[in-house]
Amino acid sequence: MTIDTIDITPRLRGRPREFDMNAALDEALRVFSERGYYAASISELTEAMGLTAGSVYKAFGDKRGVFLAAFDRYRHVRQQLIDESLASAANGYDKLRALVTFFAEASCGEVGRRGCLVVGSATELALFDQEVAGRVGVAFDFDERRILDLIRLGQTDGSIPRHVDAEAAACAMLCLTKGMRVIGKTGRKHETMLAVAEVTMKLLD
Repeated sequence: MTIDTIDITPRLRGRPREFDMNAALDEALRVFSERGYYAASISELTEAMGLTAGSVYKAFGDKRGVFLAAFDRYRHVRQQLIDESLASAANGYDKLRALVTFFAEASCGEVGRRGCLVVGSATELALFDQEVAGRVGVAFDFDERRILDLIRLGQTDGSIPRHVDAEAAACAMLCLTKGMRVIGKTGRKHETMLAVAEVTMKLLD
């Protein structure tokens, strides 16, 4: 599955869709991820999205509207990709390894340099924009809950020791995986981030 194969096109006040909304949002989120919200200009967004300024304003209202739509698109697609990565893992521990590896591989090379739209929003916008802060909070809570659920699954199926403090470990792993995305902006090597993933898994020993 690629980022442009999931259709979460918003309904635009009853107007028929005149362009590929998902493809346009994928380009917008690339600009926001690379440049940040404030540095991204409408002209950059319209060029990347292949739209006129008028089409962007009609569809999204303003730059903030584009950002919110791109944020939701990003989260939805990432969750689908993560679910696919975890699906074939046999137990709670293996599912967590797949999850941590997913973040490690997203945090190196050119992909890593683009960063994470959720993490970037937490540092750039959440303090000043209540709606964005709410979205970031929901995203972080969701990720922490998934980690916690997988730890408890592992403790139930025997792949993770019962002495592990599930809640503390889940929070620590959330911090580490989000930190990977920040460090990834510096262009870390693939093997470096995979080594970080291995150390992260030692929290479950």
